Amino acid sequence: MQPIRIKICGITREEDALTAAYLGVDALGFIFAPKSPRYIEPEIAAKIIAALPPFVSRVGVFVDADEETVVRTARIAGLDTLQLHGSETPEFCSRMPLPVVKALGLRPDFDYSLLEAYPVAGILLDSWDKGLQGGSGIAGDWNLARRITDRCRNVILAGGLGPSNVESAVEAVQPYGVDLNSGVEIMPGVKNPHKMRDAVRIIRHRRPLP
Repeated sequence: MQPIRIKICGITREEDALTAAYLGVDALGFIFAPKSPRYIEPEIAAKIIAALPPFVSRVGVFVDADEETVVRTARIAGLDTLQLHGSETPEFCSRMPLPVVKALGLRPDFDYSLLEAYPVAGILLDSWDKGLQGGSGIAGDWNLARRITDRCRNVILAGGLGPSNVESAVEAVQPYGVDLNSGVEIMPGVKNPHKMRDAVRIIRHRRPLP
């Protein structure tokens, strides 16, 4: 059984970043979409990133930012991966100077051709809401997500995941990784260390499927 990679997103505080890192998560996410309640300035993210131990990936989350903004923010903050949550085209993704994770919504009319169209390192599946971008915090259609993981490697599952449901989500979808955010928070941008610990422990110690 391969280990599930764990990313905790929406980091705004150094103490949360360090707690997550020492719990053994694989990646931390910093949201650079100005409309997000978890938005962080690149300079502040840079200070948090500078305090991290080695071997933790630094992911920048963007929603329809222009190419110059993405590249400049990545340089200032010290990112090593980009996560794009808007309507970015395959061509836009291919021009990025860092590995890209492209977010796609788990909508009923999901277009499977997108899995082939995007030249990216990974696909993030989030619940779909026509009025929201950048993550809804609501659990998505895990049956649809499993059909997608059957066709695509390196799928990351997001959407309202936390200690209460992450084991069921992993068993149902069998993703490459999970993205935790609102499900391990006290309030937007402030993580709950106990929920982070419990979620990581559940994922790391889950029982193998029969």
